[in-house]
Order: sequence, then C-alpha cells, then structure tokens
Amino acid sequence: MELKGIYFAGGCFWGVEHFFKGVTGVISTTPGYANGRFANPTYEQVYKDDTGFAETVRVEYNPAAVSLETLCRLFFMIIDPLSLNKQGEDCGTRYRTGVYYSSKADLPALEAAFAAEAERLGADPVTELGPLQCFYSAEEYHQDYLDKNPSGYCHLSLKTFAYLRVFEKVRMYLAEETDSVARMAEIAAIVHEGMKFFWTGFYRVAEESAAAGKHTDAGRPQLVLGPFQGPPACLRIGYGRGVCGTAWKEARTIVVPDVEQFPGHIACSSASKSEIVVPVFGPDGRVIAVLDIDSDRLATFDSEDAKWLELIVSL
Repeated sequence: MELKGIYFAGGCFWGVEHFFKGVTGVISTTPGYANGRFANPTYEQVYKDDTGFAETVRVEYNPAAVSLETLCRLFFMIIDPLSLNKQGEDCGTRYRTGVYYSSKADLPALEAAFAAEAERLGADPVTELGPLQCFYSAEEYHQDYLDKNPSGYCHLSLKTFAYLRVFEKVRMYLAEETDSVARMAEIAAIVHEGMKFFWTGFYRVAEESAAAGKHTDAGRPQLVLGPFQGPPACLRIGYGRGVCGTAWKEARTIVVPDVEQFPGHIACSSASKSEIVVPVFGPDGRVIAVLDIDSDRLATFDSEDAKWLELIVSL
C-alpha cells in the first residue's frame, strides 16, 4: 500500500485534525506549523503571529481508499474559503487557510478542486494553494488534542462531525452499486438515521408524456415519490409547485425556516415545520430528482445543511 500526504491549513488545527481522523482512507494526521520563516518553531512563537507559519495538519492517506479530490472537497466543507486570516473566532495569519502539496503531481487535481469550489461560490477562494516549503510537528499536547480533551475548544460545529459520519457511511454503503433507486433508498435511510430528521426522502422526475393524463401537469413531467423514511407523503408534486417543485424548477437548494411562510407550500403532514430541498443533477446537468427533508421544529436547516446535503446527493 503506497501512502500519500497532503497538508491542510484550516484555522485551529485541533478541529481540522479531529475531522480528518474520521475520513475513511486517512491513515494518520499530524498537527503542526507550515511555511514559516525559521526552523522548529514553538506554539508560543507561532501564536505571536509574526512568524509566517500557519497551523496546518499533515494528512497521510491511502489513495486506493480515498481520493485527493474527495479530501480537498471535504476540506472546503469545514472552512470559509472567502474569509482571509479568520476561521470561526480565530483571527491572524497563523489561522489562514491553505492547501500545500509535497508532490507537484498533485497540482492538477488540486487546481480542479479549487476551480470547482470557485464555481460553487461564484468567487475565487482566498485559500492558498502552493508547494509545501516546510512543516514542523506541533508539541505533543497538540497531537490528538480533542481525543484527550473531548470538551476542548473546536471551531467546527457538532453538526459538521455528524454530517461527516453520514457522508462516510453513504460513501461506504453505495460502493459500486449502479441502480439509482437503490442508491436513493440507501441515502434516505442513512441521512434519516444519522441526523434524526422527521422525514427524509426523494422525489424523482417522472418522464411520462402529456398522453398520460393525470400524471402530468400541463404537459410537464411531475415529481413522483421515491424511496423515503418517515410517515406517508404526497405521491406526486407538480413542476414549480411547493418547495420540491420550486427547487426542481429553479435547479437550486431551497431552505425554508417556516413552511407556513412559503407561498404555495404543500402540506403533506401538519407536523412539518421547516424544510430543505436539494436538487439531484444527472450527467447532462438536468434535475433528475430532489432530496426533500422535513423537520418537526422551526428553523432546523441552514447553509451548513445545504452544502453537506449537496455533497451527499452528488454521490
């Protein structure tokens, strides 16, 4: 097994290390200091923020189990790539974000990951991308810090770690399965169980023609209920109708803090209070389904849910 390494600077290295330890295929993680101006810095020196070092985690991984592209995509899930020298409440150049490579062969994959993130954001990340100049392991008490101190400070949310566990389970269970309905069923079950949502499921774009009569809406295909977890739901939803139909029509994720305030909301269950709907895109870029998730509490979903669920349905 030939291992590879990549270096991620994502704010406080305690949380970044703990996050990547949860990724299948990652063999080891080492917090340290990268790309500064002298050798063997101490935490106290780096903390003064005038050394050029960034708190960084060396990630050693098995490329047969997890790709560099996946690692980079996960890295972007835990940082604000538009925030310069600030992540969470941590400020300073030592908390800047960056991806540093030790092999130039990794550069094309990293450039592609950065380009994909820029497209998602609609702006270029301020995250650095460049060769590793130097790296020094941090002091022993920084290694596995959150394992040693479970209630210690972490700028990453508990939701982030919950979604990582869901993502990893989806990645493992889907494996080489090619049937789309089976994949939807597995994702619905894993997300529902892992995040404890009220209702989790897919609506698929039904391709019936206008001749199918009641199964179409003014000649358009409808969304038809697919694999789901939770109480009974609406069987079909028209194009542009309700949250699901609107997400399909507009080809974008929609977060609804209070379903009663959404114009034209379709009430499949009176227990539903808030909702998120994520479009699923086919190879040609068209929406082929939507992932619909309901909560029995108001304002359950936010932008963090949106980006994680978008990542999950991309599988």
